[in-house]
Parts: sequence; C-alpha cells; structure tokens
Amino acid sequence: MQRILDRYIFREIAGTWLAVTLVLLMILLTNQFASVLGDVAKGKLPRGVAMEVIGLSVTQYLTILIPIGLFLSVMMALGRLYRDSELPAMMACRLGPMSVYRPLLWLAVPLTLSVAWLSIDVGPKALVKVERIGVEARRSADLTSIEPGRFTVVGSEEDDAVVYGERVTPEGGMENVFLKRQLADGAVEVVVAERGRMVSSEDPDVRFLVLDQGRRYEGVPGTADFRVVEFGEHGIPYRLPSLEPDEPEPREQPVNSLIASADPSDRAELQWRLSVPISTMLLALLAVPLSRSQPREGRYGRLAIGLLVFIIYFNLLSAAKAWIEQGEISPSLGLWWVHGSLLGLSLLLLALQNGWIRRMFK
Repeated sequence: MQRILDRYIFREIAGTWLAVTLVLLMILLTNQFASVLGDVAKGKLPRGVAMEVIGLSVTQYLTILIPIGLFLSVMMALGRLYRDSELPAMMACRLGPMSVYRPLLWLAVPLTLSVAWLSIDVGPKALVKVERIGVEARRSADLTSIEPGRFTVVGSEEDDAVVYGERVTPEGGMENVFLKRQLADGAVEVVVAERGRMVSSEDPDVRFLVLDQGRRYEGVPGTADFRVVEFGEHGIPYRLPSLEPDEPEPREQPVNSLIASADPSDRAELQWRLSVPISTMLLALLAVPLSRSQPREGRYGRLAIGLLVFIIYFNLLSAAKAWIEQGEISPSLGLWWVHGSLLGLSLLLLALQNGWIRRMFK
C-alpha cells in the first residue's frame, strides 16, 4: 500500500516538474535563439557556432530552472492532491509528513546532485566557452561585419573605437566613414573620411583601420584647443580583444581557484555556486507545507504565495552576495543566514501544520 502511494506521488511531482521545466526552458531558449540569430545576421557570431552557443546557454539556464521548476512542481502537484481531497484521504490512512517527503526525495536528490554539477563545474566552463566564441568572432571580424547606418564598437575594451559607415562594400570597405576614439590623455579623436578599409599588421593582436580622403579632429571636449588635420590616407591602429584575459572574472574561474582565494569576490562566487544545490533541496522542503490548502481554497492562491517567497529568497541571496563583495558582511556569515532563514520557515510551517508545537507545550 505504501509503495503504491509513493509511486503515485512521485509520478505526479515528476511529471509536473518535467512539464514546468520544459515550458520555462523553451521560453528562455526562444529569446536566446532570436538574440543569437540577430548576432549572426550582424556578423558578430559565425554561422557555424549558433547552435553551440544555444546549447551552452542551456546549461546556464538549467542551474536556475531546476530549483524553481522543482519548487513549482511540488506546489502544483500536491496542491491538486489537496484540492481533490486525495492527500487528506491518504492522511486519514496514517500517511504522515515523512510519507510525502520520501517520494519527493526520489526526485529531489538526483536533481540536487545534477544542479550541483552544473553550477560548480559545467556552468562556469560553458560561460568561458561562450565568451571565447564571442572574442574569436570579434578578432576575426572585418568591416563587412559592421552594419551600415549603425554605430559599432571595434577593438578591445581598453582600446576601442566607435565606427559608423553609411555603406559597406562587398569587398570589405566602407564609404562615408565616421570614427570616434578616446585617447589616453583624456582627449578625443574624431575622424571623418570618404572611404575606409581594414589592414592587418605584423602583430596578430593589432589591426589598422586605414581611412582615405578625410579630416581628423583631436582635442579635449569643452575647450577651444583642437587640432584639425586633413589627410589623403590615415591609418589608425587598434588592439583586438585578448583570447586569454589577464584577470578572469570570478564567475569564469574554476572552483579550485575560488577555494584557494581569499578575495571577497571569489568567496562570494564560491558560496553562490554552492547555494544553487542547497536552494534546490530547501525549496523542495518548503514546498510541501506551503502547498497545503483547504478543499475550497483558490487554485492559484498558494502558488502566488510560493512565487513571492521564491522571489524574496533569491533577492536576499543576490543582496548577500553583493554585501560580501563590498566587504559589508563577513564571508563566514555569507549567504548561510539566508538559507538558515528559509530552513527555519520550513520547519516552522511543518510544526504548525502537524501540531508539533501544540503537543510540545502540552
């Protein structure tokens, strides 16, 4: 009898989780697909890597979708069983709270282990891969990748320039070119020319934008001290983005580097990655008492409360992560107080609904 009920509850939760997760994933992938196709059309990404970028994005989306999908699926599945008086009938047959958690753990434990693997190892590697694809595309881009009639940033973040071309020829040249570049001494360089083309140099990390028949303005904005130069041909060097950044961001670092680091940003990132599997299990624990409803209660009343709790929980996690990075709270306290608060709320709801506090005081 117990095994039959366990399998029944497990099928209800697992089927709902699969449907909820797939729907949310398809919504996110639709937006991602449109964005990637737009980048391919503009020449920012090669055509052959579009599906690879979308596939790598799936691993990053699942780290968030698995916890929220499990939380919503438990609330929806158990909420339906409460509304249809199936769970009250089971409880009348001495089905206690642990009898509900047992089939839930059959699903929650594998999902927690999977999301831990995605969050700690696979997700950061996928993020690095996507960043590298973008950098390689920018390094291999020429003037044909510039969309006519729109301002485009070329070069690295430290040495970039804004380029505008009224028309782009099939040979890779531009006509009626405008270029603006910020110089190291605070001055601004503005160049207008009839034509432009891109030329490689001996340094693979440096290229030249060669402009023909134009005028160059150089000076500090807000002052009258500007130098104007007319030219027949003018070459402007710019540095390409590096394939290997000098200081990778914490979210791009492997977990071993984060563990060995004492930097607050790295400690915050490490705790954030560990928080994803922890939140998966805690949200599953909270969903059971939160889904309990009366037979005549509204269909989506408890679900709205659950979404509000989820939003507050993840906003607190994000705020605590920022506080660690800014040094406002100790990494020892870190994100653990947020998880502890959610665990305390879950135990309190269980105690109130099952009369544990009343029996303890009696």
